[in-house]
Amino acid sequence: MPGVQIDGYFPDTSHTNANHGWNHDSQFVLRLPANWNGGLVVSGSPGVRAQYANDRAISDYVLAKGYAFAATDKGNTGANFFTDGVKPGDAIVEWNQRTTQLTRAARAVVAQHYHRPPREVIAAGISNGGYLVRWQLENHPELYTRGVDLEGTLWTADSPNLLTFLPPAIRGYEQQSPARIAAAGFDPRSDFLWDYHYTVYWKLTQRIYAAELDPTYTGSEAAYDYASRPAAHQAVRRIALTGRIGRPLTTIHGTLDSLLPISQDSDVYAELVRRAGRSNLHIYRRIANGNHVDGLADAFPDRLVPLVPLLQQAIAR
Repeated sequence: MPGVQIDGYFPDTSHTNANHGWNHDSQFVLRLPANWNGGLVVSGSPGVRAQYANDRAISDYVLAKGYAFAATDKGNTGANFFTDGVKPGDAIVEWNQRTTQLTRAARAVVAQHYHRPPREVIAAGISNGGYLVRWQLENHPELYTRGVDLEGTLWTADSPNLLTFLPPAIRGYEQQSPARIAAAGFDPRSDFLWDYHYTVYWKLTQRIYAAELDPTYTGSEAAYDYASRPAAHQAVRRIALTGRIGRPLTTIHGTLDSLLPISQDSDVYAELVRRAGRSNLHIYRRIANGNHVDGLADAFPDRLVPLVPLLQQAIAR
């Protein structure tokens, strides 16, 4: 696509992102297409990845539609992201701050470059990036027109959150008890995905987020008991969602999500939105046979459906 790309970073003290040889976090990318449709899409990366992680899922698609695009690495990257900050939760608090910072900067650059402000600003993201969408619409609705989150991570202090459902799932897997995994909130029909998720995601995810939010814990992933860890509750409260969105939000989540089970995540968030009296702003799409990782749809084409195309369509509606 013809246009201008700007790569840069905001001042930061951490150095996990090695892109461009900068060894500097809070990196961002901003893309300004020559044929602009007046819109701006802002995104934070999924997982703990760098600023280019949404290129295929979001950037390529929206640029082809004429949107400007901005993305951030959220201020810390990699499996050791929890080493950034001083207090428990600092690294994730920074994710929200960096997304706000980039949105403000991107709005200003777009207005300067095109000589007019964007007609709409859309927050969009996947997984941790979806969490950022929810948080931004709750806390800085003035910066956005609307948002789209795909399987956004849910953080609530009193539960559920991934520190409440991953440990019992890990225990159930290690005890060869599918019933325990299902009781943790995972759809029993997703059992064909559990080997992969235990090996690749469950233990690692539990370990690094416990290190971020409850760093004094020294036990195994399976033995973690969030209910008995008051310090973790205090840390999660710093990043918790409320459902009090101030702009329209579309949430998309697959029923066979085997990392963030829908019953413990978006079902709960939709109820938070309802209790906050904001249901008129919320479109919630539960997608049968959708999973957290679209790449697995290639491995199981007869059992899974990809979700990213639905995300793209919701952004550029």
